This record gives sequence, C-alpha cells and structure tokens, in this order.
Amino acid sequence: KLINQEAMLVYLYLGALLFGGPHLVSTLLPALRDNLKAKIGVQTWKRVYALASLVGLLFFVLAYRAMGDAPYGDTLYAVSPGGRHAVMLASLLMFILLGASHGKGYIKSYVRHPMSLGIALWAGAHLLANNERAVVWMFATLFIVALADLVFSLARGKKPDHVPQLKSDIRAVIIGVVLYLIFLFGFHPYVLGVPVVG
Repeated sequence: KLINQEAMLVYLYLGALLFGGPHLVSTLLPALRDNLKAKIGVQTWKRVYALASLVGLLFFVLAYRAMGDAPYGDTLYAVSPGGRHAVMLASLLMFILLGASHGKGYIKSYVRHPMSLGIALWAGAHLLANNERAVVWMFATLFIVALADLVFSLARGKKPDHVPQLKSDIRAVIIGVVLYLIFLFGFHPYVLGVPVVG
C-alpha cells in the first residue's frame, strides 16, 4: 500500500504538470506561447502540446488505478448527496459540447467556447461527487485549466465567426450521446474499473 501510495502521488504531480502546465502557459502567457511556436514551429508545438496533455491524462489514470479500492483514508472533504446525478448530467452535456466545438452550429455560436465550458462543467461535477485525493487532483486540474481558458478567451473577445447551421447541432448531439454511452458502459467500468450504473 505504501508503494502504491507513493506511486499515486508521483503520478498526480506528473499529471498536473504535464497536462496543466502547457494549457496554462498557452492561456495565461500567450506571448511566451507564440515565441515557442516561432522557435520550434507550429506543427512541432502542436505535437508536443498534444503529447504532453495525453501523457498527463495517462498519469492521472495511473494515479487513480494506484489508489485502488482503498484510498488510504485520504479523502479531502464531504461529497455532495446529489453529486452523482450532477456528474451524469454534466458528462452528457460535456460530450455534446465537445461535439459542438468541432462544428459550425448554433450551440457553438451561442456558447462561444463549448469545449472549455463542457470540461469545466464535467470536472466541477466530479469534484462534487468525489473526494479522494487522486480524483480531486485530476478534476481540479481539468477544472482550473478549462475555467481559465473560458474566462481569458471571453475577456480577449475570442468568439467563433460562422453562419450557424442546424445540421451541425444535430450532428453534435448524436456524436455526444454516442460518446457518452461508450464512456458510460465501456471506458468507465473497464478502463477505470468503476461502474457508474447498476
């Protein structure tokens, strides 16, 4: 258990650094981001950014698995009684908003930054429903990154510029529901080992 706990903490720190670091630099320090892009090239920046984010998420998953069935009494606060229902709803909204972020629909036009909003809602809901250290670290990192991106993007006046198409929204809802069901019945129980239904 001690080995697992030490591994869990290392994974948490690495996950927060690799996922949160590049995102926060890009959001809070755009001049530094642009300088890095100019030095290493836009495509290289995108690859490094995506790889660091993916590895960071992987470390978060490893931290969760290292925690195992016994979180060593390492809970940080009392959970909300309605947290689980909030997670279910927020997860569905998140996947729909992710779908909308890649389209040109009314949802994207109205929300402006659907991906950041969706992740912030999803992460925030998980913080209401979970209190184990590994889970809190992971979703707090995601929440802070998404909220920072949302706030600073709105403050800088960034918004989509397209003619909204209803078919794009329909596609986003269909894709979102399909991804939600895969996540609910596939990824969560078999990859994370945590069934959310039943």
